[in-house]
Amino acid sequence: MKPLLKVCGVTDPAFAAEAARRGVSYLGLIFAAKSPRRVDPARAREIVAAQAPKGPKASFVGVFVEQTADEVERIAAEVGLDVVQLHGDYCDGDVERLKAAGLEVWRLLRAGAAPGAEDAVLLDGRDGAKCGGTGKRADWSLVAELKRAGRRVVLAGGISAGNANAAAATGADILDANSSLETSPGVKSLVLLDELIRTRATSA
Repeated sequence: MKPLLKVCGVTDPAFAAEAARRGVSYLGLIFAAKSPRRVDPARAREIVAAQAPKGPKASFVGVFVEQTADEVERIAAEVGLDVVQLHGDYCDGDVERLKAAGLEVWRLLRAGAAPGAEDAVLLDGRDGAKCGGTGKRADWSLVAELKRAGRRVVLAGGISAGNANAAAATGADILDANSSLETSPGVKSLVLLDELIRTRATSA
């Protein structure tokens, strides 16, 4: 079974609507203050509202780094998020609280840490202190170990049309593409998205 596709760092309602129409399963909205792809809640609401009333629907994923669990829950409710993706210093108590609020929770697996209460484990490439969106490849070898442990895995970090089939072969449940689909930080290209979708469609 092919992994589902997530496009992260979405900043434009029109792109979001077209990505959903093309069958992208998840659209990521970044709320981290230092990200060039950051959106505020008002803009995020516009993006969520842009999906067509009929046709394929994407689930919206909020990406958080420095916000508290209180802030994450508030923004998720305000925007209408389906999933929260946690890159910061969030404990299992935070995860359980957000799950109790009806949210699906994905959490970044940090070096030396064990998976916890999250619904899915996120593997992402790092570049110094940056927690994601770096275009750096994650450690793909970790996918098999996590899958053997029964975990759901989101694989991010440098996913592109050029390596999507190899990434899918790791057994990851979701492939998360970001900077490879951009003409500049935060500006997504439907041409590049279509290339990625075609690559996945022609894979075995």
